[in-house]
Amino acid sequence: MQIQDGRSSETLDLAVKYLRQDLLIGLPTETVYGLAALASRPQAISKIFKVKARPTNHPLILHIADFQQLDKWAKNVQPFVAKICQQIWPGPLTVILQRSEKICDEITGARETVAIRVPNHGVALALLNKLDDGLVAPSANRFGKVSPTCAKHVVDDLGDDVALVLDGGFCAIGVESTILDCTRAYPQIVRSGAITRDELESIGNIKIENSDGESRASGMLEKHYAPKCRVVLAENSKDAESRLAALASDGRKVEIIDFFGDTIAYANQLYARLRQADETGTDVVIAVMPINTGLGEAVSDRLSKAAAASKS
Repeated sequence: MQIQDGRSSETLDLAVKYLRQDLLIGLPTETVYGLAALASRPQAISKIFKVKARPTNHPLILHIADFQQLDKWAKNVQPFVAKICQQIWPGPLTVILQRSEKICDEITGARETVAIRVPNHGVALALLNKLDDGLVAPSANRFGKVSPTCAKHVVDDLGDDVALVLDGGFCAIGVESTILDCTRAYPQIVRSGAITRDELESIGNIKIENSDGESRASGMLEKHYAPKCRVVLAENSKDAESRLAALASDGRKVEIIDFFGDTIAYANQLYARLRQADETGTDVVIAVMPINTGLGEAVSDRLSKAAAASKS
């Protein structure tokens, strides 16, 4: 059986065995499930790009067991970065830093920078602590599609391309980590998540600039997180009902996603709801946009990119 209890020591031992055989596994985190390979195995990492159909110049996120390992994988870590990471890790924050000599080109898309985080999930941390290595683990789905938030989603998407999925239950947060680029003159958030700009500025006593420049991290593309159905954005519940009436008038199957201001629930259930819409043959999902602050900013980002992708 591909899906096994990630809390079992026998399952963790099996995961270690498979990883050292250059096989890919499904890894639960607090954000989404990842498709994991050992960070020291370029051949296994290359399989991730093939399985996901992901461009090889699109960098991967490295997962490590704790803050104390950071200096093995990155260099020239500034004091404000160390302070932020020590306070937030393990947690849904990824930092982009200058890579150490330990990092292979396959992880970074041949860039001189690397994205690193410590996941806040017991199963992921237990596995990382069994390994004398890090894990690269982008979301365990085909590139550009809806991320998985439970073990079944991983198998539904990837089938036999994944040797084992460690079942860690449903992801607590449900959207990907915040990514903070610390390699610029001023740090930039290049992907929004559960950790907000205000939190980072307060902890690090820094000023964060708006993101600019080329796509250099996961989730920076304009079109991403897309289900098969079309995604339409609505400003509020009334707008959504109006759009529903118009779109359903010609026989299309349409549904509304609206969490009425509860951004935590929205983030937690968004990807599952989009997947459910595809499973039930929904033609159009009308998503009511949350308030664009805090975690709502991350949800708004994912919805905007899903809507952009569904137009192409």
